[in-house]
Amino acid sequence: MSVLVFVESDNGSIKSSSHEAVVYAKELGAGEVTAVAVGSISADELADLGKYGAAKVLHAADEKLNDNVIMATATIIAAAASQTDASIVVMARSSLVDAVAARVAIKTGASVATNVVALPDTSAGFVVKRGVYTGKAFANVSLPGAKKVITIAKNTVAAEPGEGTASVEVFSADFGEKDFATARKDVKKAEGDILLPEADRVVSAGRGLKGPENWGMIEDLAKTLGAATACSKPVSDMEWRPHHEHVGQTGIKISPTLYIAVGISGAIQHLAGVNSSKVIVVVNKDPEAPFFKAADYGVVGDAFDVIPRLNEALKKVL
Repeated sequence: MSVLVFVESDNGSIKSSSHEAVVYAKELGAGEVTAVAVGSISADELADLGKYGAAKVLHAADEKLNDNVIMATATIIAAAASQTDASIVVMARSSLVDAVAARVAIKTGASVATNVVALPDTSAGFVVKRGVYTGKAFANVSLPGAKKVITIAKNTVAAEPGEGTASVEVFSADFGEKDFATARKDVKKAEGDILLPEADRVVSAGRGLKGPENWGMIEDLAKTLGAATACSKPVSDMEWRPHHEHVGQTGIKISPTLYIAVGISGAIQHLAGVNSSKVIVVVNKDPEAPFFKAADYGVVGDAFDVIPRLNEALKKVL
């Protein structure tokens, strides 16, 4: 048996969430781990996947695959699964993987589970725990059959690099016209040193900051922590901050290790996008703010007093 992992890249760099997927695949203990990657990625970057548990990497380097074409990517993954006789295919959730996973399952005749948050229970079959209802509940799902496709949520496992180097092999698959029936005409990417979907730390703020002119202290704190910045929906609606920073049920859903919410009341719509965070810190001057019920740590105080002092304290220890 073997396990296949699809590793996704951005601008030639493998995403941290894909490193987590490789670790998850290794911890399954279901055989040798092979990774499959598409598009322009350096051989050194691919070989480093050995530090996370991959023994081998199949690299489909065709530049046409740089555009994340859904059907073509699914064809590559399915072909790699067939070549390696993989019993399990693992991927880290993303906008691409959400579209690809079901297609790979159909092509390989596998059962599929998405948004998985833990290693499977194999004491009586193959049961995975997955987040449902935008993270407000969990479901234990049994995956029947010999082949399985799993997409994992961010921070399901820790991805600390160890020792090792993966061998890298050129890989190709037979594409049909339908694989490239759709074409990407334009891409608008969020800007910033650290992008929200990949961020391990996030500093977010809401209407409690009173106006866009006060966001400097949020950006300063984020810089100190090496964090991404985010905001609540009302803030993006009022154009205080760009829409790509909006986190919540109708915005980006994130799962950082640390989420700091400043001046955000904590409406259910906002919580739906951030409640998978490992640690939530809330700063709000209203002691009755709903967000405190979901917080791991809470500070009742004026953000204009708390945040600058917090930032200065962190600079002394980081």
